[in-house]
Formats: sequence, C-alpha cells, structure tokens
Amino acid sequence: MKLLGISGTITGSKTLVVVEKVVELARRFDPQIETEILDLKKFDVQFCDGRHPDAYAGDTKKVIDMVSSADSFIIGTPIFQASLSGALKNLFDLVPPSAFRNKVIGFVATGGTYQHYLVIENQLKPIAGYFRAYTAPGYVYAHTDHFNQNNEIIDSDIIVRMENLAKEVVHMSKMLTPVGEL
Repeated sequence: MKLLGISGTITGSKTLVVVEKVVELARRFDPQIETEILDLKKFDVQFCDGRHPDAYAGDTKKVIDMVSSADSFIIGTPIFQASLSGALKNLFDLVPPSAFRNKVIGFVATGGTYQHYLVIENQLKPIAGYFRAYTAPGYVYAHTDHFNQNNEIIDSDIIVRMENLAKEVVHMSKMLTPVGEL
C-alpha cells in the first residue's frame, strides 16, 4: 500500500509540517506501507486548462502520476479566504477523478481562525465524495496557536488527532483493499 501525503500549497510551511507528521505516524502504525510526500511548493505545476491529464508534461505530469499511483492519501491545505488553496484546487482539476476512486483520504488543514475547520466538512469532504473516495471520519485542523515559533506542533490535542487520523487511514486502507490486491 502506498500512502501519499499532499501539502496542497505553494506558500508557508505549517501545512507540510502536519501532513508529514500524520504520514510519519501512519508509517509507525504500519511499517509495511510505502509513503511519499508531494509538496506542491517543490514543483512547477501548470494551471489546469482542460487538457487530458496525459497531455501534460514536466512537473505537472510527475505530480499527476504521483497522485494516480497512490493507494491512499493524507491531503492538507491552508485555509485562505474560508476556502482551500488554489494550488490544491488546481491539483484536483488536473488529476483524473478515477485516481481517487475507492481510495481513502484523510484531510488536514491549517489556518488562523478557529472556525475554518468547517472547510474540511463543507468543501473538502464533498470534493472527495465527487471523486467517489472514502474519507476518514476524523480530520486535523491546526490553528496557528497550535505551533511554536519554529513551526513545531505544541498542542497535545492536535497530536492525538494526528495519531487518530493516521490510524484511521491505515485501517480503512487495509480493510477496503480489493481481495485480489491483498
């Protein structure tokens, strides 16, 4: 099983910190899983223009292939203007919906307002539903106050939520694997 952590932003570092930690915890719960991190900041991804995903080249094609080859996901976004990042929305537009079908997604988000956790419930989960993906029941929303000045998570409740999300994604991914792929 391949778990792909996606940091869906080209700015800041808090989202990547949370995504990496949840992926690390998932690996701790199941050392057999293969993990990879997709940090959109490190790629020059083209803006989606409606072409078929196979028509893209370079970094855009690499990113599409990374997502398409994963079996499950930890997807993170900062919350800007009460919505997911444009970079993550662009990724969702580039990747064929079939890349997420019947795969497990765990969501994380970061932001500066305590109410912005609702973006996970009201925007991200419906997008996963459109893709016909399975979403972990839990999620992690980390507020700016949950980090210290070095962008390390210092809130114990957030750490517990990250552990729970990692366990849920690993467990669901194992249980939902088609019999022929075990």
